[in-house]
Amino acid sequence: MKQVVQNYKSGELALLDVPAPGCKPNGVLVRSAYSLISTGTELMKVSEAGMSMVGKARSRPDQVAKVMQSVATNGVPATYRKVMGKLDSYTPLGYSLCGVVEQVGTGIDDVKVGDLVACAGNEHALHAELNWVPKNLYAPVPDGLAPRHAAFGTVGSIAMQGVRQGEPQLGEVALVIGLGLIGQLVVQLLTASGVRVVGVDPDPSRCELAERLGAAACGDPASAAVESYVAELTGGHGVDQVYLAAGGGSNQPVELAARLSRDRGRVVDIGKCRLDLPWNAYYEKELDVRFSRSYGPGRYDPEYELEGRDYPIGYVRWTERRNLACFLDLAARGLVDVEPLVSHVADFDDAVETYQRLKDGDLKAVAVLFRYPEHAAEAGEAGEAVAPTVAVPAVRRGDRVSTAARSAPARSAKAPVRLAFVGAGNYATSMLLPHLAQRDGVELSAVVTTTALSAANAQRKFGFAEATTDLDAVLGDASIDAVFVVTRHSSHAELTRKALLAGKSVFVEKPLALTEDDLAGVLAAVEESGNDRLQVGFNRRFAPLLREAKARFGARTGPANLRYLINAGQLGHGSWYLQQGTEGSRFAGEGGHFIDTASWLLDADPVSVYAVATSGNEDLQVMLRYPDGSTATISYVTTGAPGFPKETLDLVADGKVLRLDDFVRSSVYGQKRWVSSRLPKARDKGQNAELAAFIRAVRTGGPMPVPLESLVATTAATLAVRTGLAGGAPVTLAGA
Repeated sequence: MKQVVQNYKSGELALLDVPAPGCKPNGVLVRSAYSLISTGTELMKVSEAGMSMVGKARSRPDQVAKVMQSVATNGVPATYRKVMGKLDSYTPLGYSLCGVVEQVGTGIDDVKVGDLVACAGNEHALHAELNWVPKNLYAPVPDGLAPRHAAFGTVGSIAMQGVRQGEPQLGEVALVIGLGLIGQLVVQLLTASGVRVVGVDPDPSRCELAERLGAAACGDPASAAVESYVAELTGGHGVDQVYLAAGGGSNQPVELAARLSRDRGRVVDIGKCRLDLPWNAYYEKELDVRFSRSYGPGRYDPEYELEGRDYPIGYVRWTERRNLACFLDLAARGLVDVEPLVSHVADFDDAVETYQRLKDGDLKAVAVLFRYPEHAAEAGEAGEAVAPTVAVPAVRRGDRVSTAARSAPARSAKAPVRLAFVGAGNYATSMLLPHLAQRDGVELSAVVTTTALSAANAQRKFGFAEATTDLDAVLGDASIDAVFVVTRHSSHAELTRKALLAGKSVFVEKPLALTEDDLAGVLAAVEESGNDRLQVGFNRRFAPLLREAKARFGARTGPANLRYLINAGQLGHGSWYLQQGTEGSRFAGEGGHFIDTASWLLDADPVSVYAVATSGNEDLQVMLRYPDGSTATISYVTTGAPGFPKETLDLVADGKVLRLDDFVRSSVYGQKRWVSSRLPKARDKGQNAELAAFIRAVRTGGPMPVPLESLVATTAATLAVRTGLAGGAPVTLAGA
């Protein structure tokens, strides 16, 4: 494998072929996807290596002291040989990366092969194709966080530990001196904590970047503007805390910290700057000077880092691994945005040239990432390399049906369709059951819920013959023709699978599945049972206004462009939709509606998906490409005005335009203009017509309203949005 190394004696940098590390117990072998160059720490090492021997000694007086002690103990000749041996050896670079677990050592049970992890440590998260990383120095990457962003985990943890040492409180004002990589992250973490931040840096571009990322004001340390900003924000008292994130030999940062701090303020040293504390200034204000040791508790403790012995959370709340996981979580939720910090992404093969450009000043950067070719080839992370692929599972129908289906009596044309509901929440009771309760030829046989009272309420309100919590008994009842699955998203796939295996026709609310494995499980049940009687609640294609508009638009001869804006709005506090860890993202739950509508209007299933997200919220742009060159752009936004219509859609092709305004009015513009005649009393999004089509299919044994292949393609495209967001590249839907 290849690894970046440096000879500290000569200053030589090389991309060296070295043996791959083995996978030892209590750790994992990780194949790098992206690794981060810390332009402060690493360039300092690179610069020191290029110094003369005298310069090296001056820059590292701590090491000179060790050499002198060795001379006193071992003599000059032995010490000389020892020092020269160390200097004339290759040493590694790097300490922050993201990669894919390739092998799991014994004693590890929290990750598996193929998982994405962020890794830390200047001996374990190196600029190398493979690294062995002990348990306490990696953390799983949350869903939705791109690998290039997860590679910031270690430097994010350094910034986070510094902020924790400052103990910020809501409403305080902080001064961040030095707006390099660590300083920019400190600014964002403080802002997320409810602290107003003033930044200091001689580089105007870095000041501008910090202000874009949340700082209240920034300026040059030599200007009077910074003092004015602090006086204005603090009422003349001075800042509550100062974070020294600067480097170099100047004593200006600690002097500025004393001048702008309030009485008994806190000064936290994160970087490596000169610390000749002016005694009078620090004494008179009784300033509290604190040091932040790297990523957090556990750093430099071999029992923690190498042997995997964790500190009890009751005694040490934030260890370096917990800091790492916390930073990844903040980045995944958009509370910290590292993308603006990425100045350059270099291929790993160009590592030596990249370091040289940084050292010479040709490349001005806050953060530089190395991108590894193996990961680009496998997962498409490079963007301009091979695009990632998500397989659309083939639908295979077995040649047999389940025992329950074989034993069901032949249906009489006049016999009612007997339905069972699994779940009786708000959507079931407001949008489905009112359409079914009074429908001729339908019998509500059973309602199944996890709590007895909700089942009893549904029975009383809609007239179910039976209310129960026993799902198995209902699925085993041969008299029941169809099962409605209207539960929380995470249970849809498993309940659908069980109902199909029981030989029932199934209506499942969207989404059909939250993961590729869930979708595969549903299709395995279809193949095993031979039962493909499945409908997903994609109701919009059944909406009367939209169906009439499509009919008046007519057949297309050329590709189309479709734009679909969903003004989804904010969720109420406590909504279970916010439980993304178990129930998936909002788009995973709702996005299938809009993809299905677009595909139905375009009469095809998508062949690729490209998705981008707005930082800090759940707003998405999803572009779908179709076989004939048509495209559909779905804008799913949560930050719009509540009074604006929820759904607006435009379809443009062949000199015509179809327009839908929130299921209240539709129109078609062409040689002649058609506009729906009058406003309906209520928005009809197609639930009633969809249910009628499903009941008809169950009664007659005819085809389901939507082909199973289309349901699978829509679900696969919805899942591909997550893959696309993680990789930052278009996703090909293989088999589509």
